[in-house]
Formats: sequence, structure tokens, C-alpha cells
Amino acid sequence: MNLLSTDIKNKVLDKVIELLDARRSEIIEANQKDLDAFNKEDRAMYDRLVVNDKKVDGMIQAVKEVRNQNDPVGKVISEINKDDGLKIVNKTAPFGTIMIIYESRPDVTVEAAVLAFKANNKILLKGGKEAINSNEVLVDVWHQALKENDITTDYVKLLKLQRAETQEFLKNPTEQIDLIVPRGGERLIQFVKENASCPVLVSGRGNNFIYVDHSANWEQAIKVILNAKTDKISACNALDKILLDKRLPDLDKKLLHLQKALHEFEVELLVDKQVKEILSDEAEIENEDTWYEEFLALKACVALVGDEVEAIEKINKYSGGHSSAIMTTDLSKAETFMEQVDSGAVYHNASTRFTDGGAMGVGAELAISTDKLHHRGPLGLEQLVTNKYYVYGQGHVRV
Repeated sequence: MNLLSTDIKNKVLDKVIELLDARRSEIIEANQKDLDAFNKEDRAMYDRLVVNDKKVDGMIQAVKEVRNQNDPVGKVISEINKDDGLKIVNKTAPFGTIMIIYESRPDVTVEAAVLAFKANNKILLKGGKEAINSNEVLVDVWHQALKENDITTDYVKLLKLQRAETQEFLKNPTEQIDLIVPRGGERLIQFVKENASCPVLVSGRGNNFIYVDHSANWEQAIKVILNAKTDKISACNALDKILLDKRLPDLDKKLLHLQKALHEFEVELLVDKQVKEILSDEAEIENEDTWYEEFLALKACVALVGDEVEAIEKINKYSGGHSSAIMTTDLSKAETFMEQVDSGAVYHNASTRFTDGGAMGVGAELAISTDKLHHRGPLGLEQLVTNKYYVYGQGHVRV
């Protein structure tokens, strides 16, 4: 693959910015076709599907942010000059071709493409059929910008494959694929992992936990819980499980307060046996599988634990490894929790909703990785490169 200059890449991105604004009405009209054909009962998926002026503005902003970031390709990671004159330089290099498989969100079509392109990768976009009209227009925007700068449109491809065709493509790809990123629910991730014949970077599954220690500022805890649970239920950084220290002062009153606060936002509660004794009207958690589930809905589990050790064990057993938080005024306890919880992002007295490229200063993101190789957390521009060694000699041989 040819390495494009930073100047050329930025010219393409300038054109994408211009075209997203110029073709705004066309994009929104195409999206309306997708919305009209979609079953609104799946609220989380529907919310992700919507493209309005605000969403288009967000796409434009994402492209601007990436355009203004430093080019991640060709950065020197290390340089060694050996005594025998051999020079060894380790530099960043593109992956090659990245495939992203995602559901519903047309804005991913823009964000994934801009990140891959600026990092000099080609990208294969396998969006869901529910967003096909939106995605076709957005990819055409990319193709127009590439053509006007004399760049091949192969850098951004939209794959229109049915499930069986996708399965076959994953097993026997018709072109070189260096990395696959599934961005969606558990079923999608499992489907890709079972069928892919190349490296997969898992992204998207949340099932996030908050533990409220007995020393926590209760009003602060309520504020954080409500934000994490209700601010955006379709986000992978939304809260699903609430663990309360059974040593909390006035525990009964606090549980009733929590119940009332969540019910005001129409959040359905599932509770363990101990909480059920106090919140008798709530449904009890009867199946352990519920603890593994990412809800993407106005639903939350509430349970009691003996201390932070039990909370850590429960989180590490059931969570998706995405985001976990502790509410406490004990800094030492917070540090222990954050060190021992096995999540990509850990929080002290803050909402899990901050696990996002923009909020974390990364900028636009391809996805939130819950894998540990090669990166965990928001996959921004700097994470979409690998490395390569350049070794300079003068007839050197190893003896």
C-alpha cells in the first residue's frame, strides 16, 4: 500500500467536511427511509439509527478533529545505533486493511472511515441492513472526496452482504484483511469471533458496574448513578449493575431513595434476595445469566455486597471488562478498587459515561476495545497503527 502524504490526506478530509454539509439534506432524507422501515420497539437500536442535523454536525466535527490531529504514521518509537554501526529504527506503520462490522449507527460510517484513512489504512464497512440507505450516501460522500483528489475509492468500501455471505467472507475473505473490529452486541461479537480467519479486536460490550462504598457521599452517588444509567441507554458505557455496601448508614432509606430516583426515569429494577426484603415490589434476579447481560435499556440490577473485596470479585466475574466505578470518600480504597478491577476504564466518584474517545481526549474513535491486545479503551487515531523495524547496515552479517 502506498503511503499518502499528510497534506493529501488532509485535503481529502477537507472535502469530506465540505460535502457532509453540502449533502446534509440528502443524508437526512436517506436516513428517514431507514427509520420508516425500522421497528421502533427496539428503542436503543432506533436511537442509534437516527441521523438529524445534530448528528451530521457531529460527523463534521469528528472529521475536523481527526484532520487537525498529527499524522500517526511514520513516528519514530525508538532508535538504536549499535557499536558495530548497525542502525535500528522502530516506526509506526499502517495496519493495512481494517474491517469493521457494526449495527445501526450511520455516524460510525464516517468516524471509522476518517480514522482508518488518516492512519493510511483501507477500511471495509459492514453496516447493518437497517442503515443501508444512510450508509450508501455517506460512503458516496467519501468516494466523491477521494475522486476529486485523484485517490482510489478502494480506501473506503461498503460491503452489502447478507448474514450467510458475511459468514463466508469472514472465513474466506476475497481480499487481504489485517484486523476485524466487531462493534455491537454480544451476538454480533460471538458471530465474528467464531467465523473470522484473521485477528479480531473485540469492542462494544458494556455491562458496566458501580459500587457504592459505605463511606460514599450518597447524594453524589445518586447523581452519578442516574447519569450513568439514564443519560444514554444505547451507549456501551451506560450503567447496568449497582452494588451497594450493606454497611451503608440508613441502608433501608437509601435503597428506597435509589428506587424512587430510578423510577422517576422509568428504570425497571431487578434485585437480589437481600434488596428484595426492603424493595418488596421489585422483581428478583432469578437467573445468573442476568449478571452477564448488557441491557441497553431502562433496566438495572441492584444488589448488596459485604465490602469492596466482594464487589471487585463480582465485577471481575460478570462485567464485560468495559467500565467500572467506585463511589467512596476513602482514596486508599478507591486506588485498590481501580487497580484490581479488570476493566478498560475504572472510575472514582465519576460516571461511566466518560468512556468515550471525545470525553477522554482521544478524539473520534473507531470503537471502545475491551481486548488487551493491542489496545484497550477508546481506539482513536494513534491506536490504528502498528509498528515496523527499519534496519540500516553496511554489509552487516551476524556471527
